[in-house]
Amino acid sequence: MHRRTKIVALGAALLLTAGAAGSATATGDPEKSPGTAGKSREAAALTGTAKLYRSAGDDITFAFNAHLAAKDKADPMRATGTFEWSHYIDGEGAWAKAKVDCLVTGGKVAVVSGVVTDTDLPGEKGTRVGITVHDLGRHDRLGYSWATTEDLGPEDLPKCVGSAPFEKVKKGTGDFTVVPWQPDF
Repeated sequence: MHRRTKIVALGAALLLTAGAAGSATATGDPEKSPGTAGKSREAAALTGTAKLYRSAGDDITFAFNAHLAAKDKADPMRATGTFEWSHYIDGEGAWAKAKVDCLVTGGKVAVVSGVVTDTDLPGEKGTRVGITVHDLGRHDRLGYSWATTEDLGPEDLPKCVGSAPFEKVKKGTGDFTVVPWQPDF
């Protein structure tokens, strides 16, 4: 065989192999996605970073890396990861980081809670907080459990409790992504 013929034959074989692999993963199964042949997707997730819009110019940032593994689909309190936020205005403010202890998602809405593990807010380490995110593409919204309290919130806040997502994400600053939870009922 000539070299050119061998290259064409090899290219055709690769295209046929790629096409077969692509059709095997495009089964329409919501539990599997292209590129994860045979693997189940995670049961739920909330990821991303964005700043909130405030007309007064506050610099408020939230970041999420929360996941519920497929094997833990029946128990949202087995979620893992962290989330963090900061709020500064005129150089004054604070930040905090929490370890995820629950994640529930439905459609494009997620509620995540966690216990503050690190912060520069005196007396708030060990406090449970909850945040709700509505994933609306480039116009996401967010709410937090401490919205109507002076501090981060009550010491006895239950897991997976947050407020309605009343805050708007500042245009062009990021985007949150919610992977919907689909429990077996």
